[in-house]
Amino acid sequence: MEGIDDEEKEYYLLVKKVFRILAPFYDIGTIPISGLRDKTVDVTDAGISSKILDVATGTGKLAFAFAKRGYDVTGIDLSEAMLKVAIKKNKYENAKFVHADATNLPFKNSSFDVSCVSFALHDMPSTIREKTLKEMTRVSKPKGIIVIVDYALPKNRIGRFLIYHFVKIYEKEYYSKFIKSDLKELLRKSGIEIKEELPVLLGAARILKGSNDIQ
Repeated sequence: MEGIDDEEKEYYLLVKKVFRILAPFYDIGTIPISGLRDKTVDVTDAGISSKILDVATGTGKLAFAFAKRGYDVTGIDLSEAMLKVAIKKNKYENAKFVHADATNLPFKNSSFDVSCVSFALHDMPSTIREKTLKEMTRVSKPKGIIVIVDYALPKNRIGRFLIYHFVKIYEKEYYSKFIKSDLKELLRKSGIEIKEELPVLLGAARILKGSNDIQ
């Protein structure tokens, strides 16, 4: 792995190791957020002919939510173990899965009408997160839709304290840095103009819908 720092090397090794173990059980662990998949498709509100990219697709749940609505979906993930689960479950001709690194997507500029990433940015070091968002912007069409679904904190002070410490129990070290970072500013720096923000899961997460502002 040339050209990456020690933290990034650790991230790549961690993804390979952890998700190889979690892949067979991952869908069970994400049952509490399963309703967010359809909600994300609703918020995205893309034209039916839109081509969708689902970054860090995991076992493909969000990709399938788009596919069952008739969208042409491509899901990518760094974990081959997770992709094997997605491919095994795939019953849609309009959904396909590709093994790829989100920081170096194997697609041409402006390939997709919609690019989305769900509950993955918080698992990344800040440098990987920034590279991923820039790549999502690159492969999205100008003024195309970009959707981010991830952890947030409620506005209520007590709620913030409780949610933060609860999630921190089961999430890895990157969560704390992610939740304290300015995600909206990072999106703007990446060329994404935020159009809509929707709190979900009692404020413990949010859906951010933006557009590709890079011409």
